[in-house]
Amino acid sequence: MPDALRSPLELGDAAARVRGWTRGVPVEEAALQQLRNTAALPVVGPWVAAMPDVHLGYGVTVGSVVPTRGAVIPAAVGVDIGCGMMAVRTTLSADDLPDDLRAWRRAIERAVPHGRSAATPSRDQGSWTELPKPVQAAWRALEPRFEAITGKHPKVGRQVNHVHHLGTLGTGNHFIEVCLDLEQRVWFMLHSGSRGVGNRIGSYFIERAKEDMGDQLGGLPDKDLAYLREGSPNFEDYVEAVGWAQDYARRNRELMMAEVAGALRRTTGVREFRADVEAVDCHHNYVQEETHFGERLFVARKGAVRAGLGELGIIPGSMGARSFVVRGKGNADSFCSCSHGAGRVMSRGQARRTFSLADHQAATAGVECRKDIDVIDETPGAYKPIDEVMAAQRDLVEVVHELRQVICVKG
Repeated sequence: MPDALRSPLELGDAAARVRGWTRGVPVEEAALQQLRNTAALPVVGPWVAAMPDVHLGYGVTVGSVVPTRGAVIPAAVGVDIGCGMMAVRTTLSADDLPDDLRAWRRAIERAVPHGRSAATPSRDQGSWTELPKPVQAAWRALEPRFEAITGKHPKVGRQVNHVHHLGTLGTGNHFIEVCLDLEQRVWFMLHSGSRGVGNRIGSYFIERAKEDMGDQLGGLPDKDLAYLREGSPNFEDYVEAVGWAQDYARRNRELMMAEVAGALRRTTGVREFRADVEAVDCHHNYVQEETHFGERLFVARKGAVRAGLGELGIIPGSMGARSFVVRGKGNADSFCSCSHGAGRVMSRGQARRTFSLADHQAATAGVECRKDIDVIDETPGAYKPIDEVMAAQRDLVEVVHELRQVICVKG
């Protein structure tokens, strides 16, 4: 059985309905309160599972697994719907890396739009100004379902560069990395989701859930925990929209990975290579119907990865820490889940107030990455130590590959 998050007294009546894998990992009181709030909902059960990277989120903690009966909680998925990881092993080795990795980083930065978004695509450094043919083809496959969604809910599609964001990185904690495993083989790894359109879908249906609950909304411990009842029109529409956003996010990662490989193939001095020797792709912000303990449930993983028996997943560290490709152990008490990363230990504002540029440069020594003031909020010290996070979930996953980044591109 997993260790309790804290003593039962600290979790109050919700203690029996929260199970956590947090031994040796800090958990802030605000996150504990969010877990209490979520566990107290009548549609949640049999319990909420808290991963070792658990930390304060919007309505629902990041790093939690929330099973529901006959309902879904849009905030338990969040607004970065389908956000996740992709990693591929290449036929390159450490000997193929140049002495100066800056050219590789710049090639990736030129190939994949990243950074802040703007309302107008032509002014948006984080979107395409001219759509590549693979992006056009991918959008043609996604477009019919999106048109059906926006036909019912026009606000979902307004002022969103959904086409121009497909195949782009975004900002915040999203990244592209070149890594080495313990056998000195080169991997490409990236982290991104459904970009602006996923954010719009998530935000829109959180508000629809509040409207649907009507007078019952005042009885919730947090209004952002509003849920949609199975069988209601908004429930069906949300399930369709969130499924579409998850498909968009997966296609987004695939397009970026192809751009990364293509960019490095075009870089002077790089020998021919394959980037499909081994591949892992996993969501960590999503919901799907599953059966656990003989019961049909809607399982929302917000900052958590499915870790069924034998299933592969990715648990990244921070800009200066190791990452891991893992194999799930199928732990039933966690609803076959594991953490999605190291998890923040402080807010972005606190990180900017705490760390200096010199601190960041020291923490990312040996990694070709941005070392300017604008990425201080992503510095390694803003995250929980990845070794402690991995130790806390030994009964959830086993390590298959350990990766050390040599290049990191941040949004």
